[in-house]
Amino acid sequence: MTALAAGIAMLAGLGVGIGIGIATAKAAESVGRQPEAYGRILPLFFIGAALAEAVAIYSFVIAILLVLKA
Repeated sequence: MTALAAGIAMLAGLGVGIGIGIATAKAAESVGRQPEAYGRILPLFFIGAALAEAVAIYSFVIAILLVLKA
């Protein structure tokens, strides 16, 4: 059961990957449409990507804790 719980916890990584992919696509599209806004778009993208990666790291830590508890 703990392996199943760890697998479910790692599903957050799937959502994070999809989210970062969509954010990257939209940031590239925004820069393509309005190149002069590059300086404002890039920092916002990096902040969003960092927050999304934090969720992935948290889910990985939870999965490791669940596996090691067994």
